[in-house]
Amino acid sequence: MVVQALIDTLASTSKWDAADYARVGGFVPALGAAALDLLDPQPGEGVLDVGCGDGTLTLQIKERGAEVVGIDNSLSMIGAARSKGLDARLMDAAELKFGEAFDAVFSNATLHWVLDKERAARAIWFALKPGGRFVGEFGGAGNLRRLREALDAELDARGYRPPVDQSNWYPTAEEFSALYEAVGFRDVTAELIARSTAIDHGVDGWVLTFRRGWLDAAGVPLDERSELAGAVANRFGSNIADYVRLRFTMRKPN
Repeated sequence: MVVQALIDTLASTSKWDAADYARVGGFVPALGAAALDLLDPQPGEGVLDVGCGDGTLTLQIKERGAEVVGIDNSLSMIGAARSKGLDARLMDAAELKFGEAFDAVFSNATLHWVLDKERAARAIWFALKPGGRFVGEFGGAGNLRRLREALDAELDARGYRPPVDQSNWYPTAEEFSALYEAVGFRDVTAELIARSTAIDHGVDGWVLTFRRGWLDAAGVPLDERSELAGAVANRFGSNIADYVRLRFTMRKPN
């Protein structure tokens, strides 16, 4: 119980509001289209979308003819996905309740939020049928380093303590591959892709949406957040975020 409580605390910086995400975060599923093409879902296949968010990519999987289930640990996001007519379930990636149920698992922009990464890897393994594949993309080593530094520097300047013990998991390709190979996956491919990305709604919008939980953990009052986000944008000095993605494929042996 103590271990699980610690895990829950560490994961608490992942907090989402579906309306804010729809307004600011549209670039995330758009950039995930390449990973979706790599998945290449087939008609009749059973696919699990881990971290489905508001269901934008989940719906595209369904439209290609697959039978898809989406899971996410945000009730707001699940509500948005269900409004699209999707089978979306409130569930944490490390707590999947499926046993050899899917031909493929897909995940976009999610695994860097899953701090209980070993349990998540095992849960994904058990969710797949023998011979099934796991394909996706998420933040890799160096992801948003400059933007995160700008945010934490502004928090420090204002007397707030950045939640250093509640960081994301941004692995190297080697670290990621080793973890999933240890679980039993084979033919693991993983590559880091530097992908500078324009934030159309501005860095301040990004801070308020994508680092909502970070600001909660740092104790920033709601009425100070807009000003702080604007200061972060000025400090960063650009609307081009320094994203680095880790794109991967692997399979579960027969």
